[in-house]
Amino acid sequence: MLAALGARAMVDVTNAGRFGRFVWGAIVASIRSSTRPGTYPLVWTQMLIIGVRSVPVIMITGAFVGMSLAVQAYDQLAGIGLEEHLGVLINISVVKELGPVLAAVMLAGRVGGALTAELGTMNVTEQIDAVRSMGTDPVRYLVAPRVLACLLLTPFLIIYADLMGVVGGAVVSFSQLGINSTAYWSFSASGVELWDVAVGVVKGFFFGASIAVISCYKGFTCREGAHGVGLACTEAFVLSFISILALDFALAVIFKGIYNTFWPFKSLIA
Repeated sequence: MLAALGARAMVDVTNAGRFGRFVWGAIVASIRSSTRPGTYPLVWTQMLIIGVRSVPVIMITGAFVGMSLAVQAYDQLAGIGLEEHLGVLINISVVKELGPVLAAVMLAGRVGGALTAELGTMNVTEQIDAVRSMGTDPVRYLVAPRVLACLLLTPFLIIYADLMGVVGGAVVSFSQLGINSTAYWSFSASGVELWDVAVGVVKGFFFGASIAVISCYKGFTCREGAHGVGLACTEAFVLSFISILALDFALAVIFKGIYNTFWPFKSLIA
């Protein structure tokens, strides 16, 4: 029993070390690639695949998040006569938490799975070894463009999800719940700060980087065969989802501490 636990611990430590080395290599390669114009066409291609083709999914996700919040929160606010403050609740929830997290989760499912399957297939068919044999660093050639594309486009996709969530919540509030639009937007403007929007956008950089690095690592280290590629895709999504939630909690604590440090009186009033 102890021997099995020790062996498992050694395997986990080894895998953690390999992942750490891969992350460091991806960071170094991404920084170097960002200063080399020859890498830009590879980044543009990945931006099209990761960003443009994800817009419909992000649009639907953001819109339904806002609409669902409006329906669920109306009864509680109407019970105490504050239904006109519904916009504050919807918009803060969307731009600060639900918009970034759900948009990142959708990207982890769509983009992360695609990256893992693509690189995993290349690994199984020894195409990555062929790139290495030609004297090209596969991390710089295959991983860096994908990391840069996710890093740059995830914040913009989050902004789009936030916009659709705000619009979706407003449409339901006005057409179905009969809330006065002037009061709705007035309370929303006074309750939602630029800081709230910025927090959600900054989270996007961390979410995008984690999705790309985890997915690429799983693709590079997947087992042989179709079963290995499928298992790697599943593990990539699960780990990306867990990392998104963990990063969201850590960043929420950090940003709350920063806000309380620089604007202590506002935090007390809030």
